[in-house]
Amino acid sequence: MNPVRVSIVGGSGYTGGELMRLLLSHPNTEIAQVTSRKLKGLPVFRSHPNLRGHLDVNFCTPDEIEPCDVLFLCMPHGKASTEIDRWRDIAPLIIDLSADFRLRDPQRYEHWYNEAHPNPDALATAQYGLPEVNRENLSGASLISGVGCNATAMTLALKPLADAGLIRRAICDVKVGSSEAGADPSAGSHHPVRARTARTYSASGHRHLAEVEQNLGPDIDVDATITAIDMVRGVLCTAHIEPTERLETKNLWKLFRGAYNDEPFVRIVADRQGPHKFPDPRILVGSNHADVGFSIDERSERIITFCAIDNLVKGAAGSAVQSMNIALGLPETTGLTFPGLHPA
Repeated sequence: MNPVRVSIVGGSGYTGGELMRLLLSHPNTEIAQVTSRKLKGLPVFRSHPNLRGHLDVNFCTPDEIEPCDVLFLCMPHGKASTEIDRWRDIAPLIIDLSADFRLRDPQRYEHWYNEAHPNPDALATAQYGLPEVNRENLSGASLISGVGCNATAMTLALKPLADAGLIRRAICDVKVGSSEAGADPSAGSHHPVRARTARTYSASGHRHLAEVEQNLGPDIDVDATITAIDMVRGVLCTAHIEPTERLETKNLWKLFRGAYNDEPFVRIVADRQGPHKFPDPRILVGSNHADVGFSIDERSERIITFCAIDNLVKGAAGSAVQSMNIALGLPETTGLTFPGLHPA
């Protein structure tokens, strides 16, 4: 088959760089154009030095984007939804990595983002780009949303019990790395402030909970606390669950195997001993895997489940490429088999 021509709008940031890294290993794609207004005319390795010698493409402006087969949008929140009609004239498949098209219901979007959605007609056609919860609707899609990295970790940690109706209440303790804040430093992500820290920045009510509720059902009672720690890449969700009935470890194994045995990128990590008996985001650096696990507090019958991901891959660019593969009828794992690094 002819190569799938792929272009990226907003390619100077971390997710744009990860898209390029993954697509370079994809046997069916060809990177055509990558945009950055501030770096126009400069080679992409100026912002992604790991790509030096691997990709001979210079940044162009968004106005110079030509028709292609797939267009990835890596723009700030609120940009894609106001420009989506323009981009849909350029490519038959758009994958937007911002939050603009993640929530199907425009009223829920307004509730969580405190403004009306700029393009509810386009929103009605978008498909949520986490294959583990929406695979059947991605084939042949023309507009696919990206995923929230925290939402991805929470969803996969809770999904087996939520699907079985076994969650009375869940509180997710989510620890995140600094790359989640993006490539441009802010008052909270500037290195002298961000390094060697364990700082809670969202005690409750994080916006990514809207995706979790959408993924798992409106009746699930879940909240989250999000804490920035001294880590560059990664998300670790530790979910404390009050179950609707007493469960034993063998029940959890059955639930998690039933949910994930056929998922190519979800691994169950729940060993009895060893330093890696539970999921650890460090060993997932660069990988599209999500590691999930579980434990039981025998004293209180509380269930603890875990999910670790690389926020820039499974939590962003990796899920986007995985969704592209499904939409185009390609093998789902194409270009995404890198196992991660250890030690990292």
